[in-house]
Amino acid sequence: MAAKRDYYEVLGVTKTSSTDEIKQQYRKLALKFHPDRNTSSDAGEHFKEISEAYAVISDPEKKQVYDQHGHAGVDGRYSSEDIFQGAQGGGFDNIFESIFGRGGGGGFGFNQQQQQGSDLLYETHVTLEDVLHGKKMEINLQKQIQCDICNGSGAKPGTNKKTCGTCNGQGQVRQTRNMGFASFVTAAPCSACRGQGSIIETPCNECKGQGRKRGSKTVTFEIPPGIDSGDYTVSGEGNEIPDGVNGDLIVRVRVQPHSKFNRDGKDIFYDHDISMIDAALGCAITVPTLEGNEKIKVDAGSQPNTIIKLKGKGVTHINSRGKGDQFVRIVVNVPKKLSKHQKNLLDEFQKTND
Repeated sequence: MAAKRDYYEVLGVTKTSSTDEIKQQYRKLALKFHPDRNTSSDAGEHFKEISEAYAVISDPEKKQVYDQHGHAGVDGRYSSEDIFQGAQGGGFDNIFESIFGRGGGGGFGFNQQQQQGSDLLYETHVTLEDVLHGKKMEINLQKQIQCDICNGSGAKPGTNKKTCGTCNGQGQVRQTRNMGFASFVTAAPCSACRGQGSIIETPCNECKGQGRKRGSKTVTFEIPPGIDSGDYTVSGEGNEIPDGVNGDLIVRVRVQPHSKFNRDGKDIFYDHDISMIDAALGCAITVPTLEGNEKIKVDAGSQPNTIIKLKGKGVTHINSRGKGDQFVRIVVNVPKKLSKHQKNLLDEFQKTND
């Protein structure tokens, strides 16, 4: 028989480690070696070893005996049952409830999870004007809905479900294993009732006992101002499932390119063409915005790519306050062909400018 390892070495702590440090290290090792999570052949032995070590050094009296006399002192004073006495309902319970969840029959196991309907994907396109103002959407979805004949029970109207005799209505069957200080329960869905806890003897003719059927539903939701292209969730509007949690509707939004504007976050960008004469002499121009036309002044001597800011003429952003700005870039058009008279005028201008 192999000699026992030092309890502190087993847990990876020291004699001066605090109670919280010892508990935290045990939780970590329990997760790693618990037989329900670790399928290696020696996981069970490792789990017993770390459990025994924790049972001793987490108990002040047993820890004192071990620190003074080692394994001989503990084995000479306590039986295996004595070592784990007080563990159930104490520290072990608290630790394993947080790791694995409370099971039935005084043991530990995994809680039965509520069934959930699948998610649905809906793709829509919005304009830049929709980004500015937001948009109310009303769509007709084809999806799984609750059967209106049996109200989701799956049983023919006038009949009732029967409690499953295999799992006694629990929806799961448990196997109990004793591991020294506590009983551990492995839970699995009941095969007789498929985890439902009840059996339908006379199924509904409309939904064939499923409690749901293919149908349509009108769903209304808001596209908020300032939205970007991406996926957004409308909770509970996916496929429905009786006595469970409905799936979600995933709305995939695509903001369409605009014929006039470019967008960067909250800001809008627009290019406006003017002649080189207007750039030199200055002029007044009318430019479009998402909220209508706006008159602005181009100063005399404006250079190509001059930027004029229209404050507050951008859009909002879904995650911030206030509106952005619109930036108008002045594009100066230089004529490719000139008449003889125009060339003479430019030559004269150049001479007077030298």
